[in-house]
Amino acid sequence: MTTLRRIVVTGGPGSGKTSLIEALAAAGHATSPEAGRAVIRRQQAIDGQALPWRDRALFAELMLDRELEAHARFEGAAGPAFFDRGTPDVVGYLTLCGQPIPAHVERAARDVRYDRRVFIAPVWPEIFAQDAERKQDLDEAQRTFDAMTEVYPRFGYELIELPKAPVAERLSFVMKTIRAF
Repeated sequence: MTTLRRIVVTGGPGSGKTSLIEALAAAGHATSPEAGRAVIRRQQAIDGQALPWRDRALFAELMLDRELEAHARFEGAAGPAFFDRGTPDVVGYLTLCGQPIPAHVERAARDVRYDRRVFIAPVWPEIFAQDAERKQDLDEAQRTFDAMTEVYPRFGYELIELPKAPVAERLSFVMKTIRAF
């Protein structure tokens, strides 16, 4: 039986993570979309409070819940699964926002494991854009990237920086890199 590899793609907003995850899905790989965007969409639809500009702690709780759900969804599956962020991202988000890290969030980031090698997308001003769900500016994108470069190694992960390249080249880089894992 093949052991499932849960591979995270993290980084700042607007750095091409989601485009890469979509390309991986189109190539037939199992993927999990970004929890934060899903939470924002649902909360905007109901004018809810769990939005990063209303209640950051509640937003983080819902993101964590979705990350745990996504991780469990691929339990026992064959082949790699690619995640648009992982549980350590929640710690990074709370740190970035100056919020306390609840013990259960820290525990989830420590105990819910992914492949030890994590892809990180660098800030890329040429492709960065804001939208209805991404309200961060380029400075916050950089600070988010910086937070992830500190958080993931703290939990025992090795970061592999993605090249600033078209999606097809990034996809090729990821596939070549995971074959070498």
